[in-house]
Amino acid sequence: MTSARGRLTVGAYVDGVLRGDRAVLARAITLVESERPADAEPAAALLDAVLPHAGRSLRVGITGVPGVGKSTFIDTLGMHLVRDRGERVAVLSVDPSSPISGGSILGDKTRMERLSLEEAAYIRPSPSRGFLGGVARRTRETILLCEAAGFGTILVETVGVGQSETAVRSMTDFFLLLMLPGAGDELQGIKRGIIEMVDAIAINKADGEMKARAERARGEYRAALHLFPAPADGWMPPVVTCSAITHDGIAGLWDVVIAHRAHMDAAGQFALRRRQQALAWMRELVTEGLQRAFRADPAVAAALPVLESAVGEGHTTAFAAARALLRRCACLRRHVPHVRTCCRRSRSGIPAFRHGGIPVVGCSPQAAGRRLRHRSLAANE
Repeated sequence: MTSARGRLTVGAYVDGVLRGDRAVLARAITLVESERPADAEPAAALLDAVLPHAGRSLRVGITGVPGVGKSTFIDTLGMHLVRDRGERVAVLSVDPSSPISGGSILGDKTRMERLSLEEAAYIRPSPSRGFLGGVARRTRETILLCEAAGFGTILVETVGVGQSETAVRSMTDFFLLLMLPGAGDELQGIKRGIIEMVDAIAINKADGEMKARAERARGEYRAALHLFPAPADGWMPPVVTCSAITHDGIAGLWDVVIAHRAHMDAAGQFALRRRQQALAWMRELVTEGLQRAFRADPAVAAALPVLESAVGEGHTTAFAAARALLRRCACLRRHVPHVRTCCRRSRSGIPAFRHGGIPVVGCSPQAAGRRLRHRSLAANE
């Protein structure tokens, strides 16, 4: 039942996840999130085993501007789904990791006090660990595990709105943007790419004195959306108002999500988007595997500190150093044009690099580039 380091066997993970055992589900997610090389094969086997039981949920990505109250909104929405619609809901919340310590507070679960007590709800906070896109590195895998465990609705809460908060769109069926009322300048601060990706905009905190301002903001955002090209899938993102405190508009917002699903099914776009997401996931994993193989190559590991120092001190170009590292990697050697970069000492004692036989002695990358261009022009004359 239990293998080394307290891990379960793959069969035990699979059985526990399919039974909906929350403790085993948590351990399974920890396994797929692990960066230990020894956990890679069991994690892959686990995902292969649960894949036929996954894919039947409705996946909703939720992002928003700072202070919009994403966690409180998700707590209210989740309670509506569990209590009023009989759904089983999994919430995958992503907290930003410190670029210095790498740590993360993981406080979203404490901000969803009511939902965290529901038997039909499961909340899993994960650190972003520097992964761009507003999600964690293994969010896709976690979605599959939660689906196999029987959760029919998956809510993915992103770190927040920024220019990289778009990866969640490539793994969800519906992308919701939360905005604040009366903040006309906010739309200008959000990247155009995010606006073009959203399936709906919800103006939260539309209660009390803010209700009238929320209605005005709704009109402004609707007008702004008409300035963008018509979506290829034929769905025009609606703008709605809601309040996570009074619960006004929450049921209507979920009706929008259901209507979007029906529209996408009728247009054949839902299955198409899922296929595109699967391909994007595959390409991401290939890129990740190549990066891992590159850094693990002994020749690369030996040359990397020397070349990083040389680039940092301006003794060689970043281009030349990158090519030299790629040539040293056994898995890439045949596919990278030959670039000869070597280090020696000049008479002045300054490290001198040769790029394709051209000496680059203690000069800036810009000067090195000029020498290379001059040499190339002379060879073509």
